[in-house]
Amino acid sequence: MTKRALVIIDLINDYLDHWSADEAARLIGETNTLAVAFRQAALPVIWVRPEFRPDLSDAFLEMRDKNLKIAIEGTSGAHLHAGLNWEPSDTTIVKKRYSAFYRTELEDILSAMGVGELVLCGINTHACIRMTAIDAYQRDLRVVLAEECIDSYDAEHGRVSLVYMNGKIAKVATVPEIIQALRPLQAAGALPPEAASSFDATRTSVPARPAEQNNVV
Repeated sequence: MTKRALVIIDLINDYLDHWSADEAARLIGETNTLAVAFRQAALPVIWVRPEFRPDLSDAFLEMRDKNLKIAIEGTSGAHLHAGLNWEPSDTTIVKKRYSAFYRTELEDILSAMGVGELVLCGINTHACIRMTAIDAYQRDLRVVLAEECIDSYDAEHGRVSLVYMNGKIAKVATVPEIIQALRPLQAAGALPPEAASSFDATRTSVPARPAEQNNVV
């Protein structure tokens, strides 16, 4: 029996402001669809966002070296996008590096919840999604990448990252496939024994990604 959690990474204003309106709306809409489905199945929804001090003393090296003021605490840029279906009952974690596990309480939270599988959404595929997936895998957590809910401003690195991870570190699955696997839970409102991961680990095709944009992660 494997309990799942939805982990949504870095969908904040400062990042999404650099995406086209259509692409941002797609990411937000598909992510919201999964958030609602997970709540209906009585499964955890966890939001992860970066936030740094104004003096960048807790920021990573590139930000300090280039004086990049992004996701600064106390600014709207560090907030989750207003279009996201965030609920007060959800868990929110602040991170300082690419991985959602690095020096955060995520591992302890997942352990306390009895979670054995993560479904990841967010940006960017080649950086924060990939690092979080690898860190989850190294903690013996199964990882599913929600195909329509992850993306990267760097098209080629995003594609290569998905090809590398799929069937090895993680499994790529579509939103309908993920929701279909949750249907027994949505009906019961609890986690039955048959809720083990049912995604196809042999899928290798990955979608095209948008053109490269200037971004920090």
